[in-house]
Amino acid sequence: MKRYRPFAAAAALLGWLAIVLQLLLSIQLTVESGKGVWVGIWTYLGYFTITTNVLVALALIAAASGPRGAISRFFGRPDVHTAIAMSIVIVSAIYNLLLRQLWHPQGWQLAADVTLHDVMPVLFLLYWWIAVPKATLRWQQVVYWQMYPAAYFAYVLVRGAVNGWYPYPFLDVTTLGYLRVLIDACAVLLVFIAIALLLVALARWQVRHSTKASALPAQP
Repeated sequence: MKRYRPFAAAAALLGWLAIVLQLLLSIQLTVESGKGVWVGIWTYLGYFTITTNVLVALALIAAASGPRGAISRFFGRPDVHTAIAMSIVIVSAIYNLLLRQLWHPQGWQLAADVTLHDVMPVLFLLYWWIAVPKATLRWQQVVYWQMYPAAYFAYVLVRGAVNGWYPYPFLDVTTLGYLRVLIDACAVLLVFIAIALLLVALARWQVRHSTKASALPAQP
């Protein structure tokens, strides 16, 4: 909806600022430890938080600019918005429940951390709720939405097999072994599916509520 484009644009700007800030901080950390710029970039690109926030920012830009090309039309689709909403909810939930206590960022790192894990999920869900048309969403689409987390999991395993580094403790094959990591991944996948089903249920409720409201006769 055009009236929500300024909101989408402001949220996209905030998201990109946080993404770039986190990249600079990652590079700074690896340079200070003597590992170099490219190690910082490579490490940065290994996190689900980063890849998902990039998708969030792209979807918000598409919403702010309107359908101007194939890419913006794709990221502007209601099902794509909902799949991204599913993923950014998982980013926030897993970080706050399992990972936040593992470190204590300060300064600019704290600002990037809070924006990527807390602020952007809330802003994107708010935009999804108030602005994304949902009449075309279907239960069966939930299956297709799992392609992104499944692809990320495969990506993590390949990266880890190459350099022995895993971005999250519950995916650390070196420590846990492949069987335990696969079990952990399946458990997380079930959470993805549950969140996706919840979003579709909320969407269908919103559509029904809007339809009933529009069908009511106007008050004199």
